Amino acid sequence: MLPYYQRMESWDDGGQGGDADWRGSDGPLHVTRGPRDNPLHSAFVQAAEAAGYAETGDYNGHRQEGFGPMDMTVHNGRRWSAANAYLRPALKTGLCTLVKGLAARLEINKDKRVTGVHIRARGQRRVIRARHEVIVAASSINSPKLLMLSGIGPAAHLAEHGIDVVADRPGVGQNLQDHLELYIQFASKQPITLAKYWSLFGKAWVGAQWLFARRGLGASNQFESGGFIRSKPGVRYPDIQYHFLPIAVRYDGQVAAAGHGFQAHVGPMRSVSRGAVTLASNRAEDAPNILFNYMSDPSDWEDFRSCIRLTREIFAQEPMQPFVDHEIQPGDAVQSDMALNEFIRDHVESAYHPCGTCRMGAYDDPMTVVDPHGRVIGVDGLRVADSSVFPRIPNGNLNAPSIMVGEKISDHVLDRVPLPASNLEPWMHPDWQSAQR
Repeated sequence: MLPYYQRMESWDDGGQGGDADWRGSDGPLHVTRGPRDNPLHSAFVQAAEAAGYAETGDYNGHRQEGFGPMDMTVHNGRRWSAANAYLRPALKTGLCTLVKGLAARLEINKDKRVTGVHIRARGQRRVIRARHEVIVAASSINSPKLLMLSGIGPAAHLAEHGIDVVADRPGVGQNLQDHLELYIQFASKQPITLAKYWSLFGKAWVGAQWLFARRGLGASNQFESGGFIRSKPGVRYPDIQYHFLPIAVRYDGQVAAAGHGFQAHVGPMRSVSRGAVTLASNRAEDAPNILFNYMSDPSDWEDFRSCIRLTREIFAQEPMQPFVDHEIQPGDAVQSDMALNEFIRDHVESAYHPCGTCRMGAYDDPMTVVDPHGRVIGVDGLRVADSSVFPRIPNGNLNAPSIMVGEKISDHVLDRVPLPASNLEPWMHPDWQSAQR
């Protein structure tokens, strides 16, 4: 897959160094780094080094294990989304037409060929017909929903809702996965965190800088340092991810009571728990039933306890001591497995990385939904091209892998020869079988 990441990417290291051989230079998706000018960023990486972990100049390069600068899809101070990278340029060509509405179901003829999409918009119903193929990229929630509404899915479940079965594919909607994370918060001894901008005046200043010049704090997501480590000996590749944030704040915008603080977002990358997306009814307007089934396996609790303890060890190192005042959450009193489990239960959050519900796999596997070219098994003229095709959740955030799926499957749609595989090999810890770091 590396050549497709390189094709889609236009990477700017911001003068911080990196691994150019692994990166792309002229793709539509702009990738850059924040300035990392807050001293907490370097202290966090140095503390990880003091704990025995390596520094890496590019976790998307040869050395993917370790701590260092984080990448972000930002260009000229703006989030560079898939819409900015692909959709808007395509619309400007005149070869692409954007139609807004609710995709209600697929049109499938008696030969089991998908010939169009039924949509509802502004009180009207219409069918958009395809001359060649229909490609569904509606997310890991709505892609399986659309397939099931169209008669592609578990036969018994479809029959429950009065939907005629076109293709009995029991894997549709199953295998739902996500990343969960916690943030471990510390109060700061020094007033150098982003909390100094939390006032009305501070927010106005940040907003004005961004609005008029597309620069300043508003031009970064502030997750400018992070890391990937292995949770224990015998794990071959990193399975824990860190994001560092120089403020103690919740996703709902509530700043920590302690005022100045900072936090590390941490979570295991490969939970064994699996959920499902199922239909609530046969109406396209109704939301599906979504059961993530989080933390349903005992190993998930063990993994999260390890994440907390490994994080505490990093922040206990000397480079962080000029900054760490005390632990805000979980708090110093939360130490036992039982106490940590209670904290995890109360504070764990989704990283918004759902995937896996139209999994790619072998043609003769009954739980497979799409083949290696994204074609839905059991019908003709239909592909899925989004994060729902992942058999297993990636070890990292899902934005880039999801876009890569589009790049890869576009070659199959156009019947192009796929890009040749890369011979580059990532660094692996020589003692991974016996050492955690």
